[in-house]
Amino acid sequence: MIDTQESMTAKLCSFARAYHSNYVKEKIFDDYLAYDLMGKEEYEEIGQLIRHGFQKEQFDSAYAFSGKDIGDILNTFISPIPLSRASFAERELWRFAYDRGECQYVICGAGMDTFAFRNDNPKIKVFEIDHPDTQRYKLRKIREPEWNVPGNVKYVSVNFSSDHMGDELIKAGFNPAMPSFFAILGVSYYLPLSVFEETIRIISQISSFASKLVFDFPDDTTFRAEAALRVKVLTEITAGLGEPMQHGYSVKEVSDALYRHGYLIDEHETPEKIQKRFFAGRTDKQSAYENIHFILAKKGDDSNEIDNYYI
Repeated sequence: MIDTQESMTAKLCSFARAYHSNYVKEKIFDDYLAYDLMGKEEYEEIGQLIRHGFQKEQFDSAYAFSGKDIGDILNTFISPIPLSRASFAERELWRFAYDRGECQYVICGAGMDTFAFRNDNPKIKVFEIDHPDTQRYKLRKIREPEWNVPGNVKYVSVNFSSDHMGDELIKAGFNPAMPSFFAILGVSYYLPLSVFEETIRIISQISSFASKLVFDFPDDTTFRAEAALRVKVLTEITAGLGEPMQHGYSVKEVSDALYRHGYLIDEHETPEKIQKRFFAGRTDKQSAYENIHFILAKKGDDSNEIDNYYI
C-alpha cells in the first residue's frame, strides 16, 4: 500500500508532474524523471487514489486506472499548482545561475523533486533539505532505478523540532558568502505565518547580498465563505488525506515578513498573472488557482547579519 514516509500531497504533486510529462503535449513544466523516481507501483497507487475519490482504502492491486478516468480531476484540482510553481521557480533559478555563474540552490522540503538529476550545470551546487524519514525514503527511491547522485548534490536531513536548518546546511558545505537561491514550494499552506517567517529569518541569516528566495502561498481568501468552489474542494481533499491546509496570508503580511528580514519582493505573480503566463488558451481544464500567489524575493545588503552568524 501507499508508503506513509512521504506525504500524500507530495506524492500527488509527483504524480501530477509524471502524468503531465508522459501524456500532455503542451507542457507547462516537463519533469521527465518524475515517473522513474516514483516507480510503476507507486504511480499506479496514486492514480487509483485519484480514481477512487481520494479514498486510500479503495486500492486494488488487480485494478489499473485509466487516464480518461482521472484526467479532468487531475487537471482541475491537482496539477495546476505544482506544475506552474515549478516552472516559475526553475525559470527564475536558471536566470539567477546565468547572472551569477557559480551559485547554490537550496530546496527546502525537497520531497520528490528531481532537479538534481535534470540539472546539467555543474556550477549549481544543490542542497536538498528534508525531514530524515522523508529523505531516507527518497534515497531509497533513488537507489531503485540505480541513479548515481551527482557530485554537486548534498542531502541535508533536518528534524525541524530539534535541528537548526542553518547549522545543518553549513555542516553540509553550504557557503554563506556564495550567491544562493532558496526555494520553499508547497510548504506555506500548512504553517501559520509566524512559523513560515522563522524559516525566512534563518535563510536570511545565511544568505549573501542579492541572494533570492522563491515560494508560493495561499492568500487570505482561502477560508472565506465566498472562496471559489475548487479552493474549498482542494482543502477538503488535503484534509481527508490527513494534511489539512490551515492558513492563508495576506499579501501585505507576506511583504512585511520579508522586509523584516532584509528581503524585497522582486516579482509577485498574482493568480491573474499566473493564469496569463501559464494557462492562457489551454483546453485541458487547467487554470490558475484563484487563491495562490508566487513570490520571488531578493536579499538586501545586510553583511553584518552574515558576519555575526556563528559557525
